Amino acid sequence: MADGKSKKKSARRFSFLKLLDLVERWGNRLPHPFALFFLFALAVLIVSWLAAAAGLAVTHPATGKAINAVNLLDRQGIQNILTKAVSNFTGFAPLGTVLVAMIGVGVAERSGLFTAALKALAAGVPGWLMTTALVFAAVNADIVVDAGYVILVPLGAVLFAGIGRHPLAGLAAAFAGVSGGFSSNIFLTPIDPLLAGLTQEAARLYDPGYTVPITANYYFMIASVALQTIVAVWVTVRIVEPRLGPYTGAGQESMEPLGTDEKRGLRAAGITFVAETLVLLLLTVPSNGLLRDADGALQPLFQGMVTLMAIGFLLPGLAYGFVTRTIASNRDVGRMIEETMSTMGSYVALAFAASQFVAYFGWSNLGLIMAVTGAGLLQASGLTGIALIVLFIFVCATIDLFVASASAKWAVIGPVFVPMLMILGYSPELTQAAYRIGDSFTNIVTPLMPYMPLIIAFAQKYEPKLRLGTLMALMLPYSIAFAISWSILLALWLLLGIPLGPGAALTYPRLP
Repeated sequence: MADGKSKKKSARRFSFLKLLDLVERWGNRLPHPFALFFLFALAVLIVSWLAAAAGLAVTHPATGKAINAVNLLDRQGIQNILTKAVSNFTGFAPLGTVLVAMIGVGVAERSGLFTAALKALAAGVPGWLMTTALVFAAVNADIVVDAGYVILVPLGAVLFAGIGRHPLAGLAAAFAGVSGGFSSNIFLTPIDPLLAGLTQEAARLYDPGYTVPITANYYFMIASVALQTIVAVWVTVRIVEPRLGPYTGAGQESMEPLGTDEKRGLRAAGITFVAETLVLLLLTVPSNGLLRDADGALQPLFQGMVTLMAIGFLLPGLAYGFVTRTIASNRDVGRMIEETMSTMGSYVALAFAASQFVAYFGWSNLGLIMAVTGAGLLQASGLTGIALIVLFIFVCATIDLFVASASAKWAVIGPVFVPMLMILGYSPELTQAAYRIGDSFTNIVTPLMPYMPLIIAFAQKYEPKLRLGTLMALMLPYSIAFAISWSILLALWLLLGIPLGPGAALTYPRLP
């Protein structure tokens, strides 16, 4: 009996691995990412022309105004394509985030600080705990907005390479945590007040006095951190690493014992980091701190997080370099930054093509039309209870394959679903939690995610011939595992009646 079960389990595993091989094979037949984004942009132009000619339009659920497909091949559209190409590129948010953060990261890496820190980490953290620590940090990385993509994803690859494990497994684990676990955190992050505000406005379409606290999903998101850490570690160890096999390529870091200079450099970098932290606390903790706005909120801190991250890596990198003599003058610093930027050439090229596609998609209104249409289909499904919530999660996930911005999607579909589920007896806080699940786990498998070109560039450091299909096959197990486990967690939360956050009910109206 046991032998039969073992054979069935092996057969299922073999079938799943064959599926991943198929995804990789077909995905790698896609054009180069630059050409792919160019073709996507061209497709948007053609579809916008056809949709506008057909009179495609929907009604905005919040404003009641018509959302019409915009023809990007008319006079105004062609003028926009030509005159706004540069501003599309320079205004592409991930581009600035990546390049600014890499100034500090580049100095920290090339001065030797990262290598020394990884040696100390490898010596001080048991091997079995390394993956857990990496994923846990990655899941919580959205507290620093998008900097997790720039910092933790490549760091995961370097860390795994340094301890003799496949670097792509480390990259995949970190990417799964940062992006697939987006919005889960043990702390409140900038996304919490943003989504709560949009949810409250949607709820007030049905109940004008309804208030959604920024802690609406706090308990659930803390539990999600634990769940996603466990799931991502299991997927990494049981599926991704066995499939990748041993790594024999270039790019591995030496993990020899720390030398005397390295120890002195780490102490200097540590003191610098502590000093930075104290200064940051002085700028943020007082009610009149320089990084608070006129209302006392920390919005300037959140808006300046990328610059702060760059400084946060730059100064310890300088301290380490001066102590260990890997930096002798300002010329060395300039050279390190130049070398770092030279490695970002492929990403800059991809960002140009991606920025044009994103701009065209926004101008055409096709994303908004897809979101409203998906909402209408779900509304017409006739489902109720947990089945409706789960279906809602997967509708949001499908939309997320095409529209990346969490707030932009929620601003459109929130006014449809929040009142609809309130009528059915479910709270806006529950609807928001379900949305956050659907908005996360497909991030790591869609080629339209703005940071996907950057992840490919990081991965190609270790596998120069890596293409999109290989990365998608690498990330698909995480996406499937997150989708299933996270949906089950929310269903159990609903069945057990556990509050989603302080003052956040599961049902509407609130039960006594």
